[in-house]
Amino acid sequence: MLVLGVDPGSLVTGYGLVRKEDKRLIYGGGGKISFPHPCPFSERVHRIFGSLVEIIQAHHPDEMSIEDIFFAKNVKSALKIGHVRGAALVAAIQCGLKVFEYTPLQIKQSVVGYGRASKDQVRAMVKLILNLDIQLSLDTADALAIAICHHNWVRLEDTLDV
Repeated sequence: MLVLGVDPGSLVTGYGLVRKEDKRLIYGGGGKISFPHPCPFSERVHRIFGSLVEIIQAHHPDEMSIEDIFFAKNVKSALKIGHVRGAALVAAIQCGLKVFEYTPLQIKQSVVGYGRASKDQVRAMVKLILNLDIQLSLDTADALAIAICHHNWVRLEDTLDV
């Protein structure tokens, strides 16, 4: 199963693809969607939508996982991230993907084992889990962590169904 993980951001949106083969998680690619400055917010949201549709059509993931909304101190930033999440959700649904949402706490616990792990700790564990010897941006690492989290939850749910 190939999972597309999305880390929504109004300036940079990370994406990562993780495939599960047998019991191994395999890196399927990743990157970030970013824009030259200045770029109007409405145009960024539209480009994120279009970019994700292109990524989905190019890689054919089976499912998408995305970071769920969290409470932020800055309301304006939270609203912008909500718009980006909406664009990502619509792109996934338009392409026929099932969408799964995970909180930052669930993602960090699933990947690092500690819900308050730093972004650098998440990146280090993603590289270890996927056996990567490449440099990852924090946004790409976070998106890969979201995909890994989904694979871990699916495995847990399969175990509990037995």
